[in-house]
Amino acid sequence: MSIRNIANVSLCLALLSVGNGVAAQNESRWHNVDINQQNREPRRAAFFAYETLDKAQSFDKKKSANYLSMEGMWKFNFVKDHNKRPANFFAANYDDSEWKDFPVPGLFELNGYGDATYKNVGYAWATQFDPNPPYISELNNYTGSYRRTFELPKDWKGKDVYFHVGSATSNLTLWVNGKYVGYSEDSKVAAEFNISKYLKPGKNLIAMQVMRWCDGSYFEDQDFWRFTGIAREVYLYARPKLHAADIRLDAGLMNNYRDGILNYQIALKGGKTDVTVALCDKDGKQIASATGAQGVIKVPKVKAWTAETPYLYKVYISLKNKQGVAEVIPQKVGFRNVEIKNAQLLVNGKPVLVKGANRHEIDPDGGYVVSVERMIQDIRIMKQLNINAVRTCHYPDDPRWYELCDEYGLYLTAEANLESHGMGYGEKSLAKFPEYLQTHIERNEGNVKSFINHPSIIVWSLGNECGYGINFEKTYDWVKALDKTRPVQYERGGYDSKTDIYCPMYIDYEESEKYCKSDGVKPYIQCEYAHAMGNSEGGFKEYWDLIRKYPKYQGGYIWDFVDQGIRDKSPVTGKEIFTYGGDYGRYPASDYNFNCNGIIAPDRRLNPHAYEIQYYHQNVWIKDLDAVNGAFKVYNENFFKNIDDLNLTATVYANGVKLATVEIPETKGIAPQATKLIKSDELKY
Repeated sequence: MSIRNIANVSLCLALLSVGNGVAAQNESRWHNVDINQQNREPRRAAFFAYETLDKAQSFDKKKSANYLSMEGMWKFNFVKDHNKRPANFFAANYDDSEWKDFPVPGLFELNGYGDATYKNVGYAWATQFDPNPPYISELNNYTGSYRRTFELPKDWKGKDVYFHVGSATSNLTLWVNGKYVGYSEDSKVAAEFNISKYLKPGKNLIAMQVMRWCDGSYFEDQDFWRFTGIAREVYLYARPKLHAADIRLDAGLMNNYRDGILNYQIALKGGKTDVTVALCDKDGKQIASATGAQGVIKVPKVKAWTAETPYLYKVYISLKNKQGVAEVIPQKVGFRNVEIKNAQLLVNGKPVLVKGANRHEIDPDGGYVVSVERMIQDIRIMKQLNINAVRTCHYPDDPRWYELCDEYGLYLTAEANLESHGMGYGEKSLAKFPEYLQTHIERNEGNVKSFINHPSIIVWSLGNECGYGINFEKTYDWVKALDKTRPVQYERGGYDSKTDIYCPMYIDYEESEKYCKSDGVKPYIQCEYAHAMGNSEGGFKEYWDLIRKYPKYQGGYIWDFVDQGIRDKSPVTGKEIFTYGGDYGRYPASDYNFNCNGIIAPDRRLNPHAYEIQYYHQNVWIKDLDAVNGAFKVYNENFFKNIDDLNLTATVYANGVKLATVEIPETKGIAPQATKLIKSDELKY
C-alpha cells in the first residue's frame, strides 16, 4: 500500500472513532498529513510589543504590564499510552486533586516520566513498530495533560490576549475554560494562540496536552535525545486590537558597503494607524526616522555588522491610535550584506572563512531546556576556540539564541526543523511525496518568518538528511521568493540540486581538493565535517591547509559542539555520570554513546581535541623568520578588524630557565588580511 493510501485509510479510521468525549474530527489531527495546526496564529517575526517607549527601551518583556509568565508548576497527569489519557480533563469542574505538580518548562523523561531515548538514525519507536507515515501507535505514546488557573489582569480588558509556548514536543493541544482553542505541530518553533474570546474576568483555566509522538515526528528524526514536554518560554501577553501583526527589517549596505539602507514593512491588524520608525545608535541616540507602514531609512557612513564587529542599531516602531501610543516594538538591527560572487560566499564584500560548529540545543540537566546563562557560556567558549559560525542543527533555536549571536557576533546557518532520516534517501523519502509539500514549506516558514530580521543569519538551510525531491525544490523556491537577501542551502541534493552553496558532509581531503580545482561555481562549505567523537581531530590541520589554499573552499561546521550526555547517577556506584542512550529503560531504541561527539563535554569542560580546533581556527598567525635576530611575521587573518585588542607577549627561555617576558607593542595597527614584519631587539640571543 502506498504512503498516500495509508494516509487516507488512517484518516478515515480516525473519523469513525470517538474517544474520551473529544470530537472525532479533532482526534484525527495528530495523524493527519493535512493538519499541522488549527487556529494557531500565523508565523511572524519574533518580537514583543510594549505599551510605552520607556518600557520598550528596556528590551525586557518581563517589565511590561502586557506580560504574564505562565512558567512554574502546573497540575500534571501522565499516561504511558495515548488512549488512556483522561477524558474531559480540560473542563472547569474536573477534579485534578490527585494530579502531580510538574515544571513548565520541563521534560517528561528528566522529571520521572518515561524513558529517555537517544537515536542517531531512525525513529524513537524503532523497537516497537516500523515507520509507515503517517501511522503512529498509541502504545507507549506518552501523553501529558496540564492544568493551571490564572487571574486575568483587569487592565487587559478590551485587548487581544495571546498564549505563547516556545517549544512543545511533539505537539500541543490547547483548551481555555473548557473550550477547544487549537493545535500545533513543529516542536521547535513557538506556537501562539489568540485566546481572547475564551476568557472571562477573574480566574481562568488553561489546559494543555502534549504527546510523545504525532505524524509530525516523522519530520523530527534528528541525531539527538528524543524527549517529550515543553521547553523555552511560556507566557501570556496582551495587545491592543490595533497592532502590528508582523514586521520586516532588511538592513543592508550600499555605495561600496559604506552606507546603510533600512527597508522596513509593518503589517497592521485591526485597521490603519500612524506608524513611526525611529533608528537609534547602540546607545539609544536617534539618528534617523520615518513615518508610514513601509519605507526606507538611509544611514551615511554606517557601522556595519559582522561577526568580528557586531555593531547593532536600535529600531523603535511606534503605533498610535486616537488615545495616543498603542504599542512600541523594539528591535536591534545590523547593517550587512550577504552575496555569492565568483564561487565565494561574501559578507560585506569579503570572502569570510567559516570556522563553524554544529550546535544542538542541549543542557546536561535540562535537556532541551537551556538557560540564557548557558547560551552565553557556549558563546564565550566558541570565542575562546575561535569558532565564528554555528549551524543550528537541525531545527530553529530559542529566539534568545539569535539575539545573543547578533550581540556577540556569530554567523548562523539557520536550519528548519526538518529531518526524515529514518525514511532513508531513496524511494521512501518524504521529500518525494507531494502530500508532504505543505509540511516542508510550513516548517521552513516557521524558521524564516520567525528569524528573518537577525543579521547573524547569513544562510538559510532547508533541513537535514531528508533525501531529495520535488518538495525541497519547491520549498527552495518559496524561501527565495520570501527572502532575496540571503543564500539558501540543502545538503542532500548535492551540487546539481537547488542549493546556493555546495554543502556536503564528511567529504575527505582528496575529494574536497578535486572540487576546488573544478569549474564549480558554488562556494564549498561542508555542513558537517571533522567528526569530534572520542580521540579525534587529528586530521583537522589537513582540512584547513586546503581551506586556506583554495578560495572557493571557505570552511565548514564541525560535528558537533557539545557532548549530549545527561547528568545522572550511576545505578552501580551512585557516582555522578553523563549518561547515553542505553542507560534508560529495558528496551529503548538507542545508539548508545554516539550522542557524545562534542568539542566540549556536557558540563562545558573542554575536551582534549578542543585545543587542536582552537589552534587551526586561530585568526592571528606568527611565523618565525630569524630567531637569532628576533625577526618574525604576524598575519591578521580577520577580514574586518585590526588586532589592537590583542597583546603579544614573548617569554624567553635558555636551557629551560626563564630569562625574561617581553611585551611587543609593534602588533598594533595590523590591518585585516595584512602581514607585518617585526624585529625585536629584546628577543635577540
